Parts: sequence; C-alpha cells; structure tokens
Amino acid sequence: MKRRLHLNLFIYGRGHHEAAWRHPLSSSRALTNIEHLIDCARIAEAAHFDSIFLADVLNLPPDVGSSARLWLEPLTALSAIAHATSRIGLIGTASTSHTEPFNLARQFCSLDHISGGRAGWNIVTSFSIAGSRNFGGAGRLSHADRYDKGEEFVRVVKALWNSWGDDAVVDDRAGGVYIRKDRVREIAHKGESFDVAGPLNLPRSPQGWPVLVQAGSSDTGRAFAARHAEAIFTAHIEKHTAQAFYRDIKARAVAAGRTPEQLLILPGISAMIGGTETEAVRLLQELNELADIKVGLSRLSDRFDGTDFSAIPLDRPLKTDDFPDPADNESSRGRTELIVGAVRRERPTMRQLLAKLAGARGHFVMAGTPEQVADTLEDWLDTGAADGFNVMPPVLPWMLEAFTGQVVPILKRRGRFREAYEGQTLREHYGLPRPPA
Repeated sequence: MKRRLHLNLFIYGRGHHEAAWRHPLSSSRALTNIEHLIDCARIAEAAHFDSIFLADVLNLPPDVGSSARLWLEPLTALSAIAHATSRIGLIGTASTSHTEPFNLARQFCSLDHISGGRAGWNIVTSFSIAGSRNFGGAGRLSHADRYDKGEEFVRVVKALWNSWGDDAVVDDRAGGVYIRKDRVREIAHKGESFDVAGPLNLPRSPQGWPVLVQAGSSDTGRAFAARHAEAIFTAHIEKHTAQAFYRDIKARAVAAGRTPEQLLILPGISAMIGGTETEAVRLLQELNELADIKVGLSRLSDRFDGTDFSAIPLDRPLKTDDFPDPADNESSRGRTELIVGAVRRERPTMRQLLAKLAGARGHFVMAGTPEQVADTLEDWLDTGAADGFNVMPPVLPWMLEAFTGQVVPILKRRGRFREAYEGQTLREHYGLPRPPA
C-alpha cells in the first residue's frame, strides 16, 4: 500500500507571498475579518485536509506600512473557526517566552474541548527584540536560555494537562458527586523559571492533550523537537536539505525513546499553479514584480538580529561574508543557516535572494501544473524528505482553491491522500496515539 501524506493549511494574511495583499485575486476582506479565515478553513476541510495553522507575532512589524502583516490572536480566532467547522484540526501558535504555563494549558485545553478534540499547539520560543519589549521590558533571552525556559514550560504544561484522570468527572446527580477529587492532583512544580501549584481547573480534554507542534531547526531546536514534538513545520529551499533534516530528526526521536511514526515532518510548500508550466512561471513572476525591495530587506534584517543589508548592491553576487555567522545569531538560527547555505551554493544576487524569500520566507517555492505539484509532493514523500506538507498558498484564497480543486484530486486518485475523514480528532487524522493520563 502506498504511503498517504498529511496536509496542513497555513493561513497567513492574504497569502504567503509578501506581495499577496496587492494581488487583485487575493481576499478583499480586512485581515481582522474572521470570515476570511473561516472561508479558508472550510475550503481545506472540504478537501479533507488534516489541519489548519495560524502563526502569531507579538509586536507591530516595522514594515507594516507597506505590507499586510496583521492578524487576529490565534486562539481566539481558532475558537470561532471551531464552531464553523467540524473535522479539520486547529493548530495555533503560542510562545513559551511571553506567557504563563497555567494560562496556556487552560486555553489550549479549552480549545480542545470546544472543538471536540481538534486542537494543536505550535510551540515557539520568541526571538523578536521588539516583541520582548511588550512583556515587561526585560529584553530578549538568548537562544539557549529561550530553549531552557521552553523545556521547563512544556514539562509544566504537560503536568497540568495530566493533573486530572480521564475518569475524574462522574457528574452523578443522584449521588451528589460531580468530581472524584482523588483523581485530581496538584503538580507542585518549583523550577528555575516557574512556580506552579496546579491542578488545572479544567478536566482532561478529548485528545488527552493537544497535538504538540514545533518549528525549530537549530541543533537545540531539533533536540527539543525530538523530545516533545508530534509534528514539525520545517522550512527547506531544496529537497536535499529536507532529506537530511528528516533523517536527523527521526534518528533523534528514536534516541529519545520514541518511534519514528510518533513525529511527523511537514515541510512548507508554496505552489503557484497554472494550466501550463509557462503560465505558472509567468503568474509567479508577475507576483514577484509587486514585491517591495525595502520590505524584503526589512524581513531579512529581522532574521539576522537587525543587521542592515541596505548597503549591499542589489545585483552583485552575494558571499557568505555578507552575512553574520548563523552560529552567533540569537534570532531564528535554523532559518539563517538555510539562507547562508543557499548563498554558499548558488551565489545569488541580493535581488534574486529577496525574490526567493518573498515567496514564502525560506520555504520551498515552485511554479507548475497541478500534475507537477502532485509529482513533487509524491517525490518528497517517497524519497525521505517528508511525511506530508505545510501548504502555504502564495495568494489566498485563489491558490488554495487551485490546490484543493486541482492538486488534491490527483493525489486522491493516486491513493496518496484520504478520500474522506476517517476519524474525529486531530490525533486520529495524524495517526498519533492519545497520551495516557
């Protein structure tokens, strides 16, 4: 039997291309209009996607004047989407750097109850300097310290989710017993960063706890994922780096006492789809021409701890010396390693690099026919690069409709994707076990 892939829809503004908001076929709704998110979720659910995903930022981006990068708070939005959908998984981002374990555990447990077991938590350790200024002014933690804090944070959250037995709620009206108090316990956690008594003030949720998702690609991030993540959203510009990442993460998971199947790897793909390859390339080029060089430089600077790249000539081939060493980077270390690696291999100009990153911020970008996109997904699945994909349409809802209406039917005919939902929860969609209490 052929392996079937998993598909997650990453909903990002009016599309993942940085110029998507200017495209005439992108949504005309305000980015604060929940109906835009609901429509995208319903399109993905009708195609039987495993899940949708909402990212988050904790500050006003500096390039907001010429780019549409505002969105609703993820958990609030997903709660609304939960009532507008019935089967698709709902994954939201929340930071271990700028929240408290009790609040987060309670919010995601609530979402899992509200949705009937469809919640997932994308675990992030926030690297934004500007974002850190909105949470007490203590400044951004170092890369290592963020992960140390994140490690303790996840342990506390899991303990809170496990502070209730599955059989704690009896709701015995005749006997006058609502909860078996012997099946609810404190966690009494005292650590370096957190002091949490517990228990959680909510019963255990349908999935036991939400699916844990992570996106770090640095060595520290990979070690963290091997211990905790059940799905990884990863960025790769080329297949060979995705294959190396896949082998490494699966080996780390086994070394951590887990099976390879307990951790799904979903690289991002942003596909411009056309009736012919020539048409698809033309559509992508037209979109690239709407991009603003200043926005691209601003986003590149943000990845490299605020480094100013504006003095580099746009049409000179780049050198690795043009960039700070990713090992010294305190922001998104994994992503900077991918960027510098691409510069080392390809020697693009700054203009070419920004065009490559404009499509999906370092994720795999392609332009082709529906058959070519389906072939690419199958190839990555069969050659050890992916268990599925984080689908990142360059323009929403236009390219989402093209993907679900043209690519997904091909995958279904080939036996590579489900014809209908076979379970109710996100864990069932992903083929993941329910953690015992």
